[in-house]
Amino acid sequence: MTGEPVETRLIRAPRGAMDLAGLRLAADALVAGKLVAFPTETVYGLGANALDEEAVLSIYKVKGRPGDNPLIVHLAHTGLIPTVVADIPPMAVLLIERFMPGPLTLVMRRGPSIASAVSAGLDTVAVRCPSHPVAQAFLSMAGVPVAAPSANLSGRPSPTYARHVMEDMGGKIPFVIDGGACEVGLESTVLDVTGDVPVLLRPGAVTADQIREACGVTPRRSSGTAQGPVRSPGMKYRHYAPRATVLVGVGRSLAARARHTAELVQEEVAAGHRVGVFAAARAILLIREMQKAAPDGEWPVRLISYGELDDSVQASVRLFDAFHPLDASGVDRIVVQSLPEKGLGVAYMNRVHKASAHKTGE
Repeated sequence: MTGEPVETRLIRAPRGAMDLAGLRLAADALVAGKLVAFPTETVYGLGANALDEEAVLSIYKVKGRPGDNPLIVHLAHTGLIPTVVADIPPMAVLLIERFMPGPLTLVMRRGPSIASAVSAGLDTVAVRCPSHPVAQAFLSMAGVPVAAPSANLSGRPSPTYARHVMEDMGGKIPFVIDGGACEVGLESTVLDVTGDVPVLLRPGAVTADQIREACGVTPRRSSGTAQGPVRSPGMKYRHYAPRATVLVGVGRSLAARARHTAELVQEEVAAGHRVGVFAAARAILLIREMQKAAPDGEWPVRLISYGELDDSVQASVRLFDAFHPLDASGVDRIVVQSLPEKGLGVAYMNRVHKASAHKTGE
C-alpha cells in the first residue's frame, strides 16, 4: 500500500445471496497482497494474507496502528488451526470443540508459517474461526490464513456495518465486503491458553463462566495494564473511542444509573456542550423531561436507546453503531449508561471504559 487514494469497491454479500464472483475477486486480491475488509459475527475485519509480511505490515500503515499491537489470524474452519500454531494444548481442544466457529480467539504458540508482523514480535499467535457465513465463504476462497484487526482507524469505534468501514477505509483499500450487520457487535473474547491456567486478555461474548464450564478451569483476568508486551488487541492502547469525549453514567441500581446518566447530560448542557446519549429507556425518559423544562425548548441533545432495563445483548450490539452517528452529528460529549459487570456486561463495560474519560460517580 502506497498511501495514495485507491478506488474502493463495495461487494454486496447479504446472507443467502452472496456475490460469489465478487467474493472471488476480493479473495484473489487478498492472496496477491491487497487488503480486504470483511464481515464477521463480532465486527468487520481488515484482512491481509497472514503469510505475506509486506501485506500484514500494510494493515498497520493503513490503520495507523502501533507496531507492537498484535493481530488475530482468521481461519475458514478449525481443521486449519494446526497449520498456524506450534501445538494445541488439551485445554484449547475443549474450547475449540465448544466455541469454534464463533466469537472466541485463542492465543497459542506461533507456528513458523505466519508472518512475524502478525504477532508483533511475540512467539504466540491469536487465532479464531468466525461463524459469519460470508466470512467463512471469503476465507475458504482465499485459502490462506487471514490476519485481521477491526476495519477502522486505530483507536476509533469498531465497525459493525459496511458503511462504518467506508467512513474510515474508503479510498484506502480496494475491497469492502458488505455482509450486513454484525450479530454480536463487540470484538471476540481473547483467551491465552499457553499456560496451565487460561488468561482472559479481552472479554467478549464468550464469558468467563462459559469458559470455566467448557474446560473446568476458571480463567484468570489479565490486569490489562500497559506494562510489558501486548499479548492481545485491546489491551494497551486507547480503543473504541469516538471523537467526542465519552462520559459514563453509573450507579448500584438501574434507577441510579439512569439518574446519573441524566444528571451528566444536564451538567454538560449547562456547560454549553452538545451532548449525545446512549442509554436505556428509563434514562431517555428522564432526559426528555428535562428537555421539556428547557428555556424555549432548546436542548442540544441527541438520544439513542438500546431498549429496556439492563439489556447487555442489545447494548453491546448497538454500542459502536451508536458512536458513529453521534460522532457524525457533531456532539462534544457522549454520555453512556453503564451496565452491571456480569455476563456480556463485562465486555460491554470494558469497551465503554476504554473509550471513556472515566468520569464516574454515584
